[in-house]
Formats: sequence, C-alpha cells, structure tokens
Amino acid sequence: MKRERTRELREAVGLAFDSLRRNTLRSVLTVLGIVIGVATVIAVSAVVNGLNNQIVGAVESLGSNVIMAYRFQWASLGRPPSDWLNRPDLQPQWAGDIAKLPHVVAAGAGLRVFQPQFGAGVTTVRYKGHDAENVILEGDPPSFQEIWNLNISHGRWFNETDEEHRRLVVVLGYDTAKTLFPNPDDNPLGRQVTIKGQVFTVVGVTARSKQISFGSNAEDNKAMMPLAAMEKLFPANRDYVLFAKADSAGNVDQVVAEIRELLRRKRQLLPSQPDNFAVFTLSVFIDVWKELTVALFAAMFAVGSVALMVGGIGVMNIMLVSVTERTREIGVRKAVGARRGNILAQFLLEAATLSTIGGVLGVLLGAGMGLSLRFVFPSLPARISPFWVLVGLGVSGLVGIFFGVYPAWKAARLDPVTALRYE
Repeated sequence: MKRERTRELREAVGLAFDSLRRNTLRSVLTVLGIVIGVATVIAVSAVVNGLNNQIVGAVESLGSNVIMAYRFQWASLGRPPSDWLNRPDLQPQWAGDIAKLPHVVAAGAGLRVFQPQFGAGVTTVRYKGHDAENVILEGDPPSFQEIWNLNISHGRWFNETDEEHRRLVVVLGYDTAKTLFPNPDDNPLGRQVTIKGQVFTVVGVTARSKQISFGSNAEDNKAMMPLAAMEKLFPANRDYVLFAKADSAGNVDQVVAEIRELLRRKRQLLPSQPDNFAVFTLSVFIDVWKELTVALFAAMFAVGSVALMVGGIGVMNIMLVSVTERTREIGVRKAVGARRGNILAQFLLEAATLSTIGGVLGVLLGAGMGLSLRFVFPSLPARISPFWVLVGLGVSGLVGIFFGVYPAWKAARLDPVTALRYE
C-alpha cells in the first residue's frame, strides 16, 4: 500500500513537471507573483538579520554595563510628550555622587551639540582650507574614556589637568581627522583647528567606530573636548547627560535602581510623584531597533502576502485551464479505475509543485538580491536565514494547495462518460 502511494506521488509530480515543460512561459508567468512574494521575504529578512547581528554587536561592544541618565529617554519611537521637554536639567555635580555609589567604577557628566532627530552634528571644524561639516561636538569628563572604552588610535585622551585649566584641547573622530588631514603623511597631533571661532589643539584621534549601518558612521564625525572647555564655548547649554559604569553586567540593575533613587532625592520628588528624568542602559537602543524591525517585517509580510495572493490566483487560473484541457484524459483515467481521490490528489500535487517551484525561484532571487547588496554597499551586512527559507518554501507550497483545491475538486467531480465525449 505504501509502495503504491509512493508510485502515485511520483507519477503526480512527474505529470506536474510535464505540464510545466509543455507550457513553460505560461507557467513562469503564473508563478511570478509567488516568486516576487517569496523573494521579498528572503531579501528583507537577509538584510534585517545582518543588521540585527551588526547593531547588537556594535552596542554590546560599547559595554553592557554602561548606564545613562537624562531628562528623558534617548531612544523612543514617536514624538516625545511636550512635558518631557520642560523637565529641568540634570546637574553635572550629581555625577560625583553617582561615582560614590557601590558597584560604580566611574561616572561623569557630558554635553553634546548635535541634531538628535538626525543623529548628526551642526558644527563646522576648520583647518587650513579643509572644512569638516556636520560635526558632533562633545564636552566630556576625563572618566569618559574609561566609561565607554574609547579606542584612541593616535595621541591621548584629555586628563584632569586639561579639565581643571579649561585647556582648549580636542580629540577628533576618525572621519573628522581624515577630512581635515587628508594626506596620509599629515600628523594631526599638535595641529590647531578652529571651532566656533576658538582655536583648539588636537591631542588625539579616535579609531574607527564599529559600523551599525551602511554608509559613514555619524559617531566618527565628531570633536570631543574637556567639559569645562565646552561650557566656556556654549555657556547657555546646560543640557547635561550623566554617565556611569557598573563594575559588572550582573550589577547593572542594582546600579540603575540606586541612581534612580539618588536622582529622585536630588529632585526632591515625593513618593507619589513620577520620575521627571530617565535612567537607562544601552539595551534600550536594541529594544527600539527590535520594534523597528517588527514594523519592517509587518510591511514585508503585507507586500509578500499581496504578491502571494496574486500568485495563488494565477495558480488557480492555470489549474482550471489545465482541467479543461485535460478533460478527456481525466475521463480515460476514471474509466480505467482511477478514483475521485486519485484525481484530486493529482491536481493538488500539480498545483503544489507549481507554486513550490515558484517558491524555489523566489528564494534564489531573494538570496541573490540580499547578498548582491554587499557589492553596492560593502558595509551593509546580509545573512540568509534558513528559517525564512523554509518558511518561504512552505508557504508557497501551501498557497498552491489552497488555491488548487477548487480546480482539483472540479476535476475529481467530472462525470467520466461526459469527460470521454469532450473534444
């Protein structure tokens, strides 16, 4: 019995391929919607999977035990409530109190001048005819390098003496240094650059940051100076961010709770009053990215579903045509003993085979599209997910079965006498 079913399965699949070979162009046009739908899923999932790994790796490389405090949450989707913007600024001296907490190895306050909605700077840094535009300006404490594990490729980070004497020294980002000193033989150290009309001496250059997206990284186009120098340059900017580093990832939650309690005391908030600040870790950026990818996958499924629906209707149409063309063949098969179940299975298998072939073509096309992006954008990662490949193939097969039910049922219900007379 099992051997007979296997033989019938092989015959049905063989008949499906024969039908495809006889009408190659028609079959290709029929499954085009399925190809497009599956290719969309595979290509988008390949890019998103690659970006997921890259972004998570980049964020984790900055340190999983870094804690930040600000007036409101940095990473959030949608427009922040208006009352968030009216919250009072955090005070830089509170960083000293945070540094005294148990399990905190370093803390500090910083200022930043940039466009948060675009993640880019607004300042121009100049050196002898070379201009670095849209530079992010940062005023950082000496402890900043320890907190963020900054990698200085040339020179040094500024120290307590630079901070105490408000020295106009600057550490340039990798891209900023390349723009101002394009000649490989140029040594930026000791050179004087102009920022907001003030002359700063370059004491260091950071290494290239780990990419979290294709194209240039905005975090490599910045200029970092001692916090005191930043306060001198922008006396009206009091929008401080507080940073802290826990002694281990396991103590991060405890440190977050202690910082929150400390800031509530500094703000003199009653137990019934909500926080008018935010304390968060780098994991918040990963959470926001995951929310974005969920929305992206939802859009991908919407596009893919429409294409699969169109492809499924095409499969149903071609199977109805096939039933009409093979009416006499169906009558002959029934006359020699084929049951309704045999006819039904044959046409269902043909529809599933047709749509699965479309799924295979879609997988190949989507994988090719995803991987070819590496040649256009070398820094854009793409990883083919076996899970989504199996989903694409499985869904394409199910689409064929679903839309092939009616044509198969119609074929199985044909009267053998009427079918034999059909010309």
